[in-house]
Amino acid sequence: MRIVALAGGIGGARFLRGLQAAAPAAEITVIGNTGDDITLFGLRVCPDLDTVMYTLGGGINEDQGWGRTGESFTVKEELLEYGVGPGWFGLGDRDFATHIVRTQMLAAGYPLSAVTEALCDRWKPGVRLIPMTDDQVETHVVIDDPEQGRRAIHFQEWWVRLRAAIPAESIALVGAGDAKPAPGVLEAIEAADVVLFPPSNPVVSVGTILSVPGVRAAVAAKTVVGVSPIIGGAPVRGMADACLTAIGVETSAQAVAELYGPDLVNGWLVAEADSGVRVDGMEVRSRPLLMSDPEATAAIARAALDLAEELA
Repeated sequence: MRIVALAGGIGGARFLRGLQAAAPAAEITVIGNTGDDITLFGLRVCPDLDTVMYTLGGGINEDQGWGRTGESFTVKEELLEYGVGPGWFGLGDRDFATHIVRTQMLAAGYPLSAVTEALCDRWKPGVRLIPMTDDQVETHVVIDDPEQGRRAIHFQEWWVRLRAAIPAESIALVGAGDAKPAPGVLEAIEAADVVLFPPSNPVVSVGTILSVPGVRAAVAAKTVVGVSPIIGGAPVRGMADACLTAIGVETSAQAVAELYGPDLVNGWLVAEADSGVRVDGMEVRSRPLLMSDPEATAAIARAALDLAEELA
């Protein structure tokens, strides 16, 4: 079986680990979100790509779901002693090495897709990890700052430094309209038996990937099953509710299903608390959706694949 998954960060990465357990013989291609990418200290940082790579490669900090296990922060502390920021983004010493290698390769002329493949040669995540595009796309957020007035800031500043405490007036995908899918993205989708939407943020993770021209149309031509990131009216993890509010969408499994729409998603897994969700043209199934342990996560992935096979 050939599976394509559109993935963001922590939720997507953990789902993918369950997917590997549920379908050990499958050929899995992961199209990763790069809208969260940011340049810090002169280094190009790709948080979602790295979270998938570290999680599937056995190097993730399991407690927080991002960053490296056994991490230290000497470089960050020394930079702060020099008065060099930002201090709100926690790059660890081991993590710095990844960003240094990436930045050197990009500066040498390698595209992000080739760089990601080279980094994965070390981690061996067991999937083919492809960035959604080799072009620079960044998610920016417009806020009404009490001190500086209305302004646009990088998504990471809103998400990490401000913890989305200041409501987003709007969310902009800078560069998305002119971006091209990275090599292999459309080919992988075309060859897939099923496309899965893990319980990643539907606005700034899966939604960003779908914004790259050509990707949404390619996905819509396939059998697609999504897993709701909302349980009982609240995000399973993170602040997806703040992103949904920014685009005028209610925080519910029903509203997210309608946001994707039956023209795109054929099957939708919701939690038992949301068993009343109904969308015309979309097959909705309820089951336990908390990724509480590896077995529960594998069961969710298996349910998604079973529904896909039924709908194909």
